[in-house]
Amino acid sequence: MEHHFLECGTKKLIEQLGAEKLIQCLSNMLLIRNFEVRAEAAYQHGKIGGFFHSYIGQEAIQIAAIEAFGTNNWYSTSYRCHGLALALGESPQELMAELFGKATGNAKGRGGSMHFFSERLLGGFGIVGGQIPIATGAGFSLKYKEIKDQISICFMGDGAVVQGSFHEALNLASLWNLPCLYIIENNKWGMGTAVERAVCVSKLAEDKASGYNMKGYTLDGKNFFECYSAFKQIQKEILETGRPVLVEVIAQRFKGHSISDPGDYRSKEEMKQLIQLQDPIVLLKTALIENKVISEDTFKEIDKDMKEKVLAAIEYADNSPWPDVETLEEDVFAP
Repeated sequence: MEHHFLECGTKKLIEQLGAEKLIQCLSNMLLIRNFEVRAEAAYQHGKIGGFFHSYIGQEAIQIAAIEAFGTNNWYSTSYRCHGLALALGESPQELMAELFGKATGNAKGRGGSMHFFSERLLGGFGIVGGQIPIATGAGFSLKYKEIKDQISICFMGDGAVVQGSFHEALNLASLWNLPCLYIIENNKWGMGTAVERAVCVSKLAEDKASGYNMKGYTLDGKNFFECYSAFKQIQKEILETGRPVLVEVIAQRFKGHSISDPGDYRSKEEMKQLIQLQDPIVLLKTALIENKVISEDTFKEIDKDMKEKVLAAIEYADNSPWPDVETLEEDVFAP
């Protein structure tokens, strides 16, 4: 099925969004990139423990989504949650402190890398596909409370589509007419397994959506403008129909599955080519320079500002206190 989400063209979309919004989107993408780079370095220096999954290479997707949808919706995502938390306005200081396991962290140092939260982010989920039923429940709450101007947005990786929770949740969302948007960020690898060796269809949304009686779309995840334009139209569709939608966004992660993954399943030459040709930040920067929204010098200034923000966040995390052992059993809800 062919969809033309960018019929008006990039130039027209740049005019519609305006310089201020576009510069803010680029800044947010650079904030995510700098956050991930510096946090990974801190991990390698022993400042961070546990798991760590970088969002580098996929920044355009969630920044475009937040710009299109706004923050007044329910959001759920996987363990690759740093970017979404930053995009939803959580401070780099609080998030870095969480990675460091400090009491000033986003979850008081108890969640770590995979479990960031915000007022509208229901969490990053360490279990593959664990967020999908939660997001469906959020969609049910919107329908039950007759909230007509919000939707539930669920991000997942390509590996989640073969989980039973994916099938059960999408079946119920369609059966009950829930305002849910399920976004598969297909970065081609479920850990180290190529997606074509793990999933029996080639188009994860378009081929699977018909089985749940819902619409499915495929987007280019490196193209900020296509993602924004598509998300804007899909949001309108969901709000008008009250029906769920399944979207696949084709992406590339520039790092391994997690920090412990050397990524030997991709050659150095392949990675070099990917980074040169498919970096969403470079592609957005190039479009903005060509359309005289920013200059190369402005881009460098923004990047420097974001780097300084992240370095300040690392200093904050370093200087924050460890959780007191006496608080260990607080916020634990179990018999």
